[in-house]
Amino acid sequence: MGFLIPLAVGTAATAATVATSGLIGTAGGVTGSGLLAAAGAGASAYGTYQQGQAAEAQGKSQQDMANYNARVAEQEAKAKELRAGFAQKRQAKKAAEIKSSQIAKLAAGGGLGSPVAGDLVAAQASELDLENLLIGYEGQVGAEQSRSQATLDRMQGGLYAKAGKATAKRANIGFGVGLAGFAKERLYG
Repeated sequence: MGFLIPLAVGTAATAATVATSGLIGTAGGVTGSGLLAAAGAGASAYGTYQQGQAAEAQGKSQQDMANYNARVAEQEAKAKELRAGFAQKRQAKKAAEIKSSQIAKLAAGGGLGSPVAGDLVAAQASELDLENLLIGYEGQVGAEQSRSQATLDRMQGGLYAKAGKATAKRANIGFGVGLAGFAKERLYG
């Protein structure tokens, strides 16, 4: 259940004072319309202040999320490097098996001493080495892309935080201007 606060609405209700709409009536009493105007201005100013605080909090939250995304991207970069390293080792092992098998087949056929056999083995070895290098290169490119994304995420997070702070500052300025305007209007008419 609500409660009522007794108000002194003007103290000398004459024809001259009835027209008064300021916070303080001509005889020194607080007017009802003045109180309502003050309450409205205060609520509006506080609302502006709260909006600024909310904008700053949102900017900080977005920055935190961007920093989290950056950490995830860096972990992804490390994982890509590790996967590429493992893939290179696996491919090198497979390449060694292929080379050994090829040499054994050539030896079994009696053609190991021919120049063509040497060229075949060398060509196969070169192709397998190139494949291994390509695996490493692709892993490195993927890792660098993830690191670049991490850098971009951090930069975006910084922009979110700055935007939130700027919005909060504008709201605080609006809060101050609103109060000053209300005070000026009430004091100087």
